[in-house]
Amino acid sequence: MTDTMQPAKKKRMLSGIKPSGALTLGSYLGAIRNWKDRAEEFDCYYFMADLHSITVRQNPADLRRRSLEQLAQYIACGIDPEKNVLFFQSHVHQHAELGWVLNCYAMFGELSRMTQFKDKSAKNADNINGGLFTYPALMAADILLYQADYVPVGEDQKQHVELTRDIAKRFNSIYGDVFTMPEPYIPKVGARIMSLANPDAKMSKSENDDPGRVTLMDPPEVIMRLFKRAITDCDAEVRYDPENKKGVSNLMTIYSATTGRSFAEIEQEFAGHGYGDFKKAVGESVVELLRPIREETCRLLADKAYLQKVMAEGAEKASYVAEKTLRKVYKKVGFVAR
Repeated sequence: MTDTMQPAKKKRMLSGIKPSGALTLGSYLGAIRNWKDRAEEFDCYYFMADLHSITVRQNPADLRRRSLEQLAQYIACGIDPEKNVLFFQSHVHQHAELGWVLNCYAMFGELSRMTQFKDKSAKNADNINGGLFTYPALMAADILLYQADYVPVGEDQKQHVELTRDIAKRFNSIYGDVFTMPEPYIPKVGARIMSLANPDAKMSKSENDDPGRVTLMDPPEVIMRLFKRAITDCDAEVRYDPENKKGVSNLMTIYSATTGRSFAEIEQEFAGHGYGDFKKAVGESVVELLRPIREETCRLLADKAYLQKVMAEGAEKASYVAEKTLRKVYKKVGFVAR
């Protein structure tokens, strides 16, 4: 008897990061480092969320540079374009088109309750634009276009996945089974890295917001200087205590993530040492972790033909899936077919 069983279809995962600032050590240790291994288990789509970036005013040349740099960094971090779909959001016009449709199925009250809208409005009081208010509908389109099963999110984005599910449920209840209901994917591993200057806040991509951020492209001397200045405390004991020793605990989290050592091993290694030795060791471990990423990113940025090929192929693959969903949505809402 012939075995006709097909291999199980992979679940689809989608994630995007805005190129509105430089990718940081926090971005890498908290998320991106884990992405490369997911291709074995999931059908992965990763995009540069450049449409989302312009809710806050951007310098056009900087946005272009950061977008290309982010693509190169993804690849340098081990995200293989042959195994994953890498693309720019603005290269797949279906995002904006479905975003408009879903605006009409997102309620005003739902959008007004989004905590990120409140936070960003407070930070950009002179530019509280419509896109800032409605971008969760575009985020829903990002996810639902690809019929994504899972969306990797931190706690700060969980609310948007919940809204996406609400919109999908509302649309499906009217028109039938159109959208896959996405689930938030909380990674089993992934360090939460805080600012070196303010261990109460996450390491920010924006330079203006965070003088204690380490970026993937920082040269060794900048990294060492940042760690030398890192906030600690006055008792000079390397001990993991995230309540009372936030700065030291953050440095221990980084050192553990870069070396694989447990907190107990780190405490033992630096028993009797001052913070100077500890900060130097953490800084050096980060320098060595990021060195190959920085060097490979620079090499890729110099190979413009290769990046153009990755962009074009990624946009083609993404558009193929996105168009199938959009065509179905347009038919359901009653648009005349092209």
